[in-house]
Amino acid sequence: QVQLVESGGGLVQPGGSLRLACVASGIIPSGHLIGWYRQAPGRQCESVATIAVTGGGTAYEPSVKGRFSIARDVAKNTVYLEMNNLRPDDTAMYYCTTGGALLSISESCGKGYDNWGRGTQVTVSS
Repeated sequence: QVQLVESGGGLVQPGGSLRLACVASGIIPSGHLIGWYRQAPGRQCESVATIAVTGGGTAYEPSVKGRFSIARDVAKNTVYLEMNNLRPDDTAMYYCTTGGALLSISESCGKGYDNWGRGTQVTVSS
């Protein structure tokens, strides 16, 4: 199993930036995706951004496109989520996961399932 640990969350003012990191221990299969999900209280667990382990192809949820950027550092076995121009509605717990297919909506945020991290809190508020 792959262990995933997120970091980099915090409190930031609207318009500010944060960079989240997801460090993976263990081998992620070459055909897999690595993704960032988020869940705010009372809302669904939704995919924010994904990146392919092989080739590095990316995809974004429409509300974050142009503001967020996902990237990987293969040597460090780390995936980053650069978040710019943050808005209050970006406030959520952010989770890292990996799998062969990652859906836009999941039931797995915060459940402690295999191949999911424990999350890092992002709060956007003045």
